[in-house]
Amino acid sequence: MAASVTTDFAIPVCTPVASTARFPAKRRRRITPQAGHALEILGHAIEYLTDEFVHRQADLSPRSAELEAVQMLMALNRQVYYECPEVPTLGERVRSMLHLRAA
Repeated sequence: MAASVTTDFAIPVCTPVASTARFPAKRRRRITPQAGHALEILGHAIEYLTDEFVHRQADLSPRSAELEAVQMLMALNRQVYYECPEVPTLGERVRSMLHLRAA
């Protein structure tokens, strides 16, 4: 199975994109099987739509329905991921075991 690279996908400035500023720094997440399945399905849908968009050599207009659909799916993907609980760091687990408060 071959995978396509869609990292050079440009997003027009006019289209609203969900901000990632409200999300915390990179922390590992405990992903449930249901969330993992949802992330997998969303990832496949995003890849499929972007591949179709690229193969059709569609115009990158801000009103493109395909582009808006990809952005909505990406926002849903982030939402599912960030709803998964964070895995405590080693320091947090040690402090918890020793009943210490974070400084």
